[in-house]
Amino acid sequence: MSRENEVGALGPLIGYHLRRASGAFASDFAAAVDGTGMRQVLIGILAVVEGTPGINQGAVGRVLGIKRANMVSLINEVVDAGLIGREVDASDRRAFSLTITEAGRAMLAECLARIEAHERRMLAGFTPAEKATLLDLLGRIERRVAPDFV
Repeated sequence: MSRENEVGALGPLIGYHLRRASGAFASDFAAAVDGTGMRQVLIGILAVVEGTPGINQGAVGRVLGIKRANMVSLINEVVDAGLIGREVDASDRRAFSLTITEAGRAMLAECLARIEAHERRMLAGFTPAEKATLLDLLGRIERRVAPDFV
């Protein structure tokens, strides 16, 4: 009996397979970064701040698709851990300007190395062309659903 027959009407549903693939990726991702104290969202914040020094927390939230109400506690978490520096933005006294610290750079580098190994494991049977196609297809779905966050 084929796997598709085992799941019945779910077999041809893209969303079902995306959820299953996402679950597998999330589980392996969690194992990959275990012991760092980091989560995917925090790594995303570090990456955006490193790539755009001086960015304000609202802009980080928009880039990553994080609700404004959740950003304050997330930024507090990385600031309290010494991974991000936060200062009042000189051009907008209501906003905070963010910069990555040396500890943040080191943590991001460690996490990215672990994530790269995780992705090599998860995509071991894929050719470079298949990986590129997968990224393109997922990006097309992402842009359709959340065009403001791409």
